[in-house]
Amino acid sequence: MKSQSDASFLIIETGQPVPSMRRHGRFPHWIRVAAGLPADRATMVNVEAGEALPDHRSLAGVLVTGSGAMVTDRHDWSERTADWLRDALDDGLPVFGICYGHQLLAHALGGEVGYNPAGREMGTVPVDLHPDAAGDALFSRVPSRFAVQVTHLQTVLRPPGDAAVLARSEQDQCQAFRWRDHAWGVQFHPEFSVDHMRGYVHARREALAKEGQCHRRMARDVRPTPHARGLLRRFVRHAATLRGH
Repeated sequence: MKSQSDASFLIIETGQPVPSMRRHGRFPHWIRVAAGLPADRATMVNVEAGEALPDHRSLAGVLVTGSGAMVTDRHDWSERTADWLRDALDDGLPVFGICYGHQLLAHALGGEVGYNPAGREMGTVPVDLHPDAAGDALFSRVPSRFAVQVTHLQTVLRPPGDAAVLARSEQDQCQAFRWRDHAWGVQFHPEFSVDHMRGYVHARREALAKEGQCHRRMARDVRPTPHARGLLRRFVRHAATLRGH
Protein backbone atom coordinates (compact mmCIF):
# COMPACT_ATOMS: atom_id res chain seq x y z
CA MET A 1 0.00 0.00 0.00
CA LYS A 2 1.39 3.39 -0.98
CA SER A 3 1.63 6.16 1.56
CA GLN A 4 -0.54 9.23 1.32
CA SER A 5 2.33 11.24 -0.15
CA ASP A 6 3.12 8.88 -3.06
CA ALA A 7 -0.23 7.38 -4.09
CA SER A 8 -0.48 7.16 -7.87
CA PHE A 9 -3.00 8.47 -10.33
CA LEU A 10 -4.07 5.86 -12.85
CA ILE A 11 -4.36 6.90 -16.50
CA ILE A 12 -6.64 4.50 -18.35
CA GLU A 13 -5.57 4.30 -21.99
CA THR A 14 -8.54 3.64 -24.27
CA GLY A 15 -6.94 4.36 -27.64
CA GLN A 16 -3.98 5.68 -29.61
CA PRO A 17 -3.36 9.02 -31.35
CA VAL A 18 -3.77 9.18 -35.11
CA PRO A 19 -0.65 7.71 -36.77
CA SER A 20 0.80 11.06 -37.79
CA MET A 21 0.81 12.24 -34.16
CA ARG A 22 2.36 9.16 -32.53
CA ARG A 23 5.83 10.68 -32.73
CA HIS A 24 4.65 12.89 -29.84
CA GLY A 25 3.97 9.86 -27.64
CA ARG A 26 0.75 8.26 -26.45
CA PHE A 27 -2.29 9.83 -24.81
CA PRO A 28 -1.25 9.00 -21.23
CA HIS A 29 1.99 10.92 -21.74
CA TRP A 30 0.13 13.97 -23.10
CA ILE A 31 -2.27 13.89 -20.16
CA ARG A 32 0.38 13.30 -17.50
CA VAL A 33 2.45 16.24 -18.72
CA ALA A 34 -0.55 18.56 -19.03
CA ALA A 35 -1.74 17.59 -15.54
CA GLY A 36 1.67 18.29 -14.04
CA LEU A 37 2.04 14.75 -12.70
CA PRO A 38 5.59 13.48 -12.14
CA ALA A 39 6.30 10.14 -13.81
CA ASP A 40 6.46 8.40 -10.43
CA ARG A 41 2.96 9.61 -9.51
CA ALA A 42 1.23 8.11 -12.56
CA THR A 43 0.62 4.58 -13.77
CA MET A 44 -0.87 3.62 -17.12
CA VAL A 45 -3.07 0.69 -18.11
CA ASN A 46 -3.88 0.08 -21.78
CA VAL A 47 -7.36 -1.42 -21.55
CA GLU A 48 -7.81 -1.40 -25.33
CA ALA A 49 -4.87 -3.83 -25.52
CA GLY A 50 -6.42 -6.05 -22.84
CA GLU A 51 -4.36 -4.99 -19.83
CA ALA A 52 -6.05 -5.58 -16.48
CA LEU A 53 -7.16 -2.73 -14.25
CA PRO A 54 -5.80 -2.69 -10.69
CA ASP A 55 -7.52 -2.55 -7.33
CA HIS A 56 -8.75 1.03 -7.17
CA ARG A 57 -8.55 1.41 -3.40
CA SER A 58 -4.91 2.52 -3.26
CA LEU A 59 -5.25 5.10 -6.04
CA ALA A 60 -5.37 8.87 -5.63
CA GLY A 61 -7.54 9.27 -8.72
CA VAL A 62 -8.15 8.22 -12.32
CA LEU A 63 -7.95 9.94 -15.68
CA VAL A 64 -9.49 8.28 -18.75
CA THR A 65 -8.09 9.09 -22.21
CA GLY A 66 -9.74 9.71 -25.53
CA SER A 67 -9.95 7.10 -28.28
CA GLY A 68 -10.78 6.59 -31.92
CA ALA A 69 -13.24 3.88 -30.81
CA MET A 70 -16.95 4.49 -30.28
CA VAL A 71 -18.61 3.85 -26.93
CA THR A 72 -21.72 2.61 -28.74
CA ASP A 73 -19.72 -0.27 -30.26
CA ARG A 74 -19.66 -1.79 -26.76
CA HIS A 75 -16.28 -3.46 -27.14
CA ASP A 76 -15.55 -6.01 -24.41
CA TRP A 77 -12.61 -3.98 -23.10
CA SER A 78 -14.76 -0.87 -22.99
CA GLU A 79 -17.63 -2.52 -21.14
CA ARG A 80 -15.21 -4.06 -18.62
CA THR A 81 -13.73 -0.62 -18.05
CA ALA A 82 -17.20 0.86 -17.57
CA ASP A 83 -17.94 -1.79 -14.92
CA TRP A 84 -14.64 -1.03 -13.16
CA LEU A 85 -15.35 2.70 -13.23
CA ARG A 86 -18.84 2.18 -11.81
CA ASP A 87 -17.47 0.22 -8.85
CA ALA A 88 -14.66 2.72 -8.26
CA LEU A 89 -17.03 5.67 -8.42
CA ASP A 90 -19.42 4.04 -5.98
CA ASP A 91 -16.44 3.80 -3.64
CA GLY A 92 -15.72 7.52 -4.00
CA LEU A 93 -12.69 7.39 -6.31
CA PRO A 94 -12.11 10.74 -8.10
CA VAL A 95 -12.34 10.34 -11.89
CA PHE A 96 -11.74 12.69 -14.83
CA GLY A 97 -12.82 11.46 -18.27
CA ILE A 98 -11.68 13.06 -21.54
CA CYS A 99 -13.62 12.75 -24.83
CA TYR A 100 -14.10 8.95 -25.07
CA GLY A 101 -13.45 8.86 -21.33
CA HIS A 102 -16.19 11.46 -20.81
CA GLN A 103 -18.64 9.40 -22.84
CA LEU A 104 -17.61 6.13 -21.18
CA LEU A 105 -18.09 7.70 -17.77
CA ALA A 106 -21.59 8.84 -18.76
CA HIS A 107 -22.38 5.37 -20.13
CA ALA A 108 -21.10 3.66 -16.97
CA LEU A 109 -23.36 5.85 -14.84
CA GLY A 110 -26.52 5.27 -16.87
CA GLY A 111 -26.38 8.15 -19.35
CA GLU A 112 -26.87 7.88 -23.10
CA VAL A 113 -24.10 8.19 -25.70
CA GLY A 114 -24.56 8.41 -29.46
CA TYR A 115 -23.63 10.27 -32.61
CA ASN A 116 -23.98 14.01 -32.28
CA PRO A 117 -26.96 15.18 -34.40
CA ALA A 118 -24.98 18.36 -35.13
CA GLY A 119 -22.18 16.30 -36.72
CA ARG A 120 -18.42 16.44 -36.29
CA GLU A 121 -17.07 19.08 -33.92
CA MET A 122 -13.43 19.92 -34.45
CA GLY A 123 -10.86 22.61 -33.81
CA THR A 124 -10.63 25.35 -31.21
CA VAL A 125 -14.15 26.33 -30.14
CA PRO A 126 -15.64 28.43 -27.34
CA VAL A 127 -17.64 26.82 -24.55
CA ASP A 128 -20.06 28.56 -22.21
CA LEU A 129 -20.53 27.61 -18.59
CA HIS A 130 -23.87 26.74 -17.04
CA PRO A 131 -24.83 28.25 -13.66
CA ASP A 132 -23.96 24.96 -11.90
CA ALA A 133 -20.29 25.62 -12.73
CA ALA A 134 -20.17 28.60 -10.36
CA GLY A 135 -19.66 26.44 -7.27
CA ASP A 136 -17.72 23.64 -8.94
CA ALA A 137 -14.33 22.64 -7.53
CA LEU A 138 -12.73 22.65 -11.00
CA PHE A 139 -14.78 25.04 -13.14
CA SER A 140 -15.47 27.89 -10.73
CA ARG A 141 -12.10 29.46 -11.54
CA VAL A 142 -12.46 29.60 -15.34
CA PRO A 143 -14.20 32.38 -17.29
CA SER A 144 -17.85 32.00 -18.24
CA ARG A 145 -16.66 31.54 -21.84
CA PHE A 146 -13.31 29.98 -22.72
CA ALA A 147 -11.65 28.15 -25.61
CA VAL A 148 -11.19 24.37 -25.82
CA GLN A 149 -9.80 21.85 -28.34
CA VAL A 150 -12.32 19.35 -29.70
CA THR A 151 -12.42 16.44 -32.11
CA HIS A 152 -15.38 14.04 -31.88
CA LEU A 153 -18.35 12.50 -33.65
CA GLN A 154 -20.20 11.01 -30.67
CA THR A 155 -21.44 12.85 -27.62
CA VAL A 156 -23.31 12.49 -24.35
CA LEU A 157 -26.92 12.75 -25.51
CA ARG A 158 -28.29 12.34 -22.00
CA PRO A 159 -26.13 12.85 -18.91
CA PRO A 160 -26.33 10.42 -15.99
CA GLY A 161 -28.72 10.94 -13.12
CA ASP A 162 -27.17 12.97 -10.29
CA ALA A 163 -25.01 14.74 -12.90
CA ALA A 164 -24.82 18.50 -13.33
CA VAL A 165 -24.05 19.73 -16.84
CA LEU A 166 -21.37 22.40 -16.52
CA ALA A 167 -20.60 23.61 -20.05
CA ARG A 168 -21.91 23.64 -23.60
CA SER A 169 -20.75 24.67 -27.06
CA GLU A 170 -22.67 25.62 -30.18
CA GLN A 171 -22.64 22.01 -31.39
CA ASP A 172 -22.70 20.11 -28.09
CA GLN A 173 -24.98 20.70 -25.14
CA CYS A 174 -22.88 18.55 -22.78
CA GLN A 175 -19.28 19.65 -23.08
CA ALA A 176 -18.72 18.92 -19.39
CA PHE A 177 -20.53 17.37 -16.46
CA ARG A 178 -19.91 16.60 -12.81
CA TRP A 179 -21.31 13.50 -11.12
CA ARG A 180 -21.83 13.95 -7.40
CA ASP A 181 -18.72 15.58 -5.97
CA HIS A 182 -15.87 13.44 -7.31
CA ALA A 183 -16.27 12.68 -11.02
CA TRP A 184 -16.00 14.91 -14.09
CA GLY A 185 -16.29 14.32 -17.80
CA VAL A 186 -15.20 16.76 -20.50
CA GLN A 187 -15.92 16.29 -24.19
CA PHE A 188 -12.98 18.51 -25.10
CA HIS A 189 -9.26 17.74 -24.86
CA PRO A 190 -7.57 19.79 -22.12
CA GLU A 191 -4.31 17.94 -22.81
CA PHE A 192 -4.10 19.09 -26.45
CA SER A 193 -1.52 21.70 -27.38
CA VAL A 194 -1.81 23.84 -30.51
CA ASP A 195 0.43 21.32 -32.30
CA HIS A 196 -1.74 18.39 -31.21
CA MET A 197 -4.92 20.09 -32.44
CA ARG A 198 -3.43 21.17 -35.76
CA GLY A 199 -2.08 17.67 -36.26
CA TYR A 200 -5.55 16.20 -35.79
CA VAL A 201 -7.11 18.73 -38.14
CA HIS A 202 -4.54 17.82 -40.81
CA ALA A 203 -5.14 14.08 -40.23
CA ARG A 204 -8.89 14.58 -40.77
CA ARG A 205 -8.54 16.86 -43.80
CA GLU A 206 -10.26 14.47 -46.23
CA ALA A 207 -13.23 13.86 -43.94
CA LEU A 208 -13.53 17.60 -43.28
CA ALA A 209 -13.49 18.33 -47.02
CA LYS A 210 -16.31 15.84 -47.61
CA GLU A 211 -18.29 17.67 -44.92
CA GLY A 212 -17.72 21.03 -46.61
CA GLN A 213 -15.17 22.30 -44.09
CA CYS A 214 -11.79 23.81 -44.87
CA HIS A 215 -9.05 22.18 -42.83
CA ARG A 216 -6.61 24.98 -43.63
CA ARG A 217 -8.90 27.63 -42.19
CA MET A 218 -9.65 25.43 -39.18
CA ALA A 219 -5.94 24.88 -38.55
CA ARG A 220 -5.25 28.63 -38.81
CA ASP A 221 -7.93 29.27 -36.20
CA VAL A 222 -6.37 26.90 -33.63
CA ARG A 223 -5.06 28.73 -30.57
CA PRO A 224 -3.86 27.85 -27.07
CA THR A 225 -6.46 26.80 -24.47
CA PRO A 226 -4.83 27.45 -21.08
CA HIS A 227 -8.08 27.55 -19.12
CA ALA A 228 -8.97 24.07 -20.33
CA ARG A 229 -5.50 22.73 -19.49
CA GLY A 230 -5.76 24.19 -16.00
CA LEU A 231 -8.73 21.92 -15.28
CA LEU A 232 -6.41 18.89 -15.31
CA ARG A 233 -4.09 20.38 -12.71
CA ARG A 234 -7.00 21.41 -10.51
CA PHE A 235 -8.41 17.89 -10.73
CA VAL A 236 -5.10 16.41 -9.55
CA ARG A 237 -4.96 18.81 -6.59
CA HIS A 238 -8.63 18.36 -5.72
CA ALA A 239 -8.53 14.56 -6.00
CA ALA A 240 -5.64 14.48 -3.56
CA THR A 241 -7.71 16.38 -1.00
CA LEU A 242 -10.72 14.10 -1.50
CA ARG A 243 -8.65 10.95 -0.94
CA GLY A 244 -6.41 12.42 1.74
CA HIS A 245 -3.28 11.93 -0.37
